[in-house]
Amino acid sequence: MAPPANSSEFLTKLRDERVSLGTKDRVLLAPLVYYSALLADLVIVPAGFVTDYASVPRAPLTYWLFGGIGDEAAVIHDFLYEEGKVRRDMADNVYLEALGAMGIPEWQRGPMWAAVRVFGSRRYKSAPATTKAA
Repeated sequence: MAPPANSSEFLTKLRDERVSLGTKDRVLLAPLVYYSALLADLVIVPAGFVTDYASVPRAPLTYWLFGGIGDEAAVIHDFLYEEGKVRRDMADNVYLEALGAMGIPEWQRGPMWAAVRVFGSRRYKSAPATTKAA
């Protein structure tokens, strides 16, 4: 699958199902493939990956404005956080980029990105330490 020229986009559709009743966790039934211009690379979330999408507070106005949107971008973000192969700020910026690729309006993208910047640190798995050449 060739990446698109200079644009970010989802190359496959999100296919998932609920893990079990009483949980919001979802499991991918097929890989979710996203090309990130920021990373200049494909992000391939494998089938079997478990996600909870975006953790939007259930406060009525907040959930009404931001709940249930951007699921594909949230899966990419969860995967980047879980893998820890990119810095946290880059994972958050890829999330913002992916929301844009989905066509989410800027007035929603900005606050969603800000929320992961402020509250996401507790879920991020640290990027591997780099070694210095001797």
